[in-house]
Amino acid sequence: MDKRASQMVPGTQAVARAARLLRLITAAGEHGASVAELSRRAELTRPTTHRLLSALRHEGLVDHDEASGRWMPGPELFLMGSVAAVRYDITTIARDIVRSLAVRTEESAFFSVRRGDETVCLLREEGSFPIRSFVLAEGVRFPLGVASAGLAILAFQSPHDVDAYLERHPELPERWGLAHGERRLRQRLAETTSRGYAVNPGLIVAGSFGMGAAVFDAQGQPQWALSLTGVEFRFGPERQAELGRILLAHAHQLTTRVAAAHR
Repeated sequence: MDKRASQMVPGTQAVARAARLLRLITAAGEHGASVAELSRRAELTRPTTHRLLSALRHEGLVDHDEASGRWMPGPELFLMGSVAAVRYDITTIARDIVRSLAVRTEESAFFSVRRGDETVCLLREEGSFPIRSFVLAEGVRFPLGVASAGLAILAFQSPHDVDAYLERHPELPERWGLAHGERRLRQRLAETTSRGYAVNPGLIVAGSFGMGAAVFDAQGQPQWALSLTGVEFRFGPERQAELGRILLAHAHQLTTRVAAAHR
């Protein structure tokens, strides 16, 4: 957050903290999250976390399961999301493409959207291969450049935007491992732009590979991504090339649909 802005606008810090909690709760999925989990991940004290959650609950933005003590998305979020979907949601035109990707590859296929410096998974379609990776699911967020979807999106941003992103997030190697240090991440970005698709060789969970291809908006900006995940032995060099071609073909098809939908 811009510190000057937070000093000039009263209440900015509270709004930012509340927004962070909302993102964490939605990312937790249908089972929600406890106060302790939210407090730790948002880097807030438990009293502050509970106070903000209570205010959000009063407004209907979150709900509280009295039996489990866990916090979940509230009904007002659904209503707001329904309205926002008219402008931002392209899952309707993406769903059959994600399904086709899963059928063609037999791997789990995903559709993710860029939100600020993160990607959020919107759709998941299981492949027919019985051994699967469970790194990604609907609602899960990753920083750009970490999972294959975010790597594909970051790779096709302007060099200035990539530099600014890395400057904003020096914590990536500490949080996600040394493979996400600037030098190695830039190398993967260059490889992604060269071949057109991203490869994550088990950098989040050992033995779980991912591949991603960017989907562009009507202005040519990478705003979404299609991706695949599976177990390592299914992603050898020859099959990677085949999967890459399939990924790029599906991503191009969806990019064309997005352009047509916004004419």
